[in-house]
Amino acid sequence: MTSAMLITMILGFALSVSVAVSIGLAAIVGMQVVHAPMLISVKEMFNALNKFPLAAIPFFILAGNLMETGGISRRLVDFAKSIVGGVQGGLPMTCVLTCMIFAAVSGSSVATTFAIGAILIPALLKHGYPITWAAALQATSAELGVIVPPSIPLILYGVAAEVSIGELFIAGFGPGVLISGALMLFVWLYCKWKGWGQQDGDGRLGLWSATRKAAWALLMPVVVLGGIYGGVFTPTEASAVAVAYALVVGVAIYREIGVRDLYAVLRKSVISSAVIMFIIANAGLFAFLITRAGVPEAIGHWLEANLRSPHWFLLGVNAALFLIGMFIETSAAIIVLGPILAPVAAHFGVDPVHFGLIMVVNLALGMITPPFGVNLFAVCTVARVSLDKIIRDLIPFVLVILACLMVITYVPWISLALRDLVYAK
Repeated sequence: MTSAMLITMILGFALSVSVAVSIGLAAIVGMQVVHAPMLISVKEMFNALNKFPLAAIPFFILAGNLMETGGISRRLVDFAKSIVGGVQGGLPMTCVLTCMIFAAVSGSSVATTFAIGAILIPALLKHGYPITWAAALQATSAELGVIVPPSIPLILYGVAAEVSIGELFIAGFGPGVLISGALMLFVWLYCKWKGWGQQDGDGRLGLWSATRKAAWALLMPVVVLGGIYGGVFTPTEASAVAVAYALVVGVAIYREIGVRDLYAVLRKSVISSAVIMFIIANAGLFAFLITRAGVPEAIGHWLEANLRSPHWFLLGVNAALFLIGMFIETSAAIIVLGPILAPVAAHFGVDPVHFGLIMVVNLALGMITPPFGVNLFAVCTVARVSLDKIIRDLIPFVLVILACLMVITYVPWISLALRDLVYAK
């Protein structure tokens, strides 16, 4: 059964069938091989979706789209530029910093790509940056949308591996800050080397003026994350609070969202949410069948026999996840692999929260690597450039993220120090 499922799934990927449909077809083939009743598929797909934390996904997607339409993202750009935009290469650094702030509410890298890229890519072009480099920068910076909390992949890992989502969120700050700092340092040095960005400070607002104009936008992540860690509401409830806040600010305060805009925002959010939920449902059925076939136990025994130390285990897992992330969508990979690998990681003494951050940071690389990088497709749409033209400029950014991944993997306190402080472990 397992072989038939894997062959069907790989064949679907090779024929450019969508990820969700490929996984679903593989599961159906597996059921036919063992003559299982098809009614099980309906039950397991429903069970995969019937989890309260998953309600946060459509709300965070809607919040991100409201932020984009309501002028919040533009004000965040002005604020970030007032901080780092005054140095050579300040505009690319603004891109990274803005994506980190925007990610602290949206939870989605694709939403971050569209919202911030639509503003900053034209600005980068105006200041003389090559279009392909600007697109590669935006795609990479938007990856922070799935690392900095609240993060949709972290929610999925928490549900799949039965790990506290609150702990995952607080643990995501360390890796998010590390990657943001590394990217800003890299682009600053790169621009110095290339001689780019000497006029990046033109049109920059003063810090006080930018902060005053972005005050309501900056208060949004404070309200959402402060409410979670203050015990006022759960991460799932926080997603609804984010929507309400973005709606009030966009409609009543900034007055950039009209009644006609709401239909487009809701339609876009429903489509994005439906795609993710369809992947989750099919991946849930797939995971149920391979678990029933004993695949997780077999993988666990193999890893224990061949990778005898935690360091070799983490290195092997990182190599495998990097390759898997290039071909399988991040959400689907987390749902399928999370329940399989998390128990094995625990056997090797790896904290499940730390391992969750390793998985998410690694699989997020799949969003900026061909052939199925969703951030690449999104940024190519925004920048109106073909995918093949940005690959060369993308390679240095991927290497920076890989270096950060190795540090996150082998220096656990980056992920766990703040978690242990907040939760007193």
